Amino acid sequence: MAFNDPGKLLLVVGLVIALIGGVLIVARRLGLGQLPGDVTVSSGGFSLFFPIVTCIVISIVLTVVLNIVLRLRG
Repeated sequence: MAFNDPGKLLLVVGLVIALIGGVLIVARRLGLGQLPGDVTVSSGGFSLFFPIVTCIVISIVLTVVLNIVLRLRG
């Protein structure tokens, strides 16, 4: 698929952004981002949120999925 046409490129980029947004909505409803161990620091007008445990869970899931896909391919 050649992306010489800016319209096609914008359409593909828009669909990818919409897909990522849908995944984030579903993940939030499943509780990702609110797991015990996710760090939240608030002080005055400053707040910091770092989802350590959520990142670990996503990493493990992606590792397992990619290992299965690569084993089935090769």
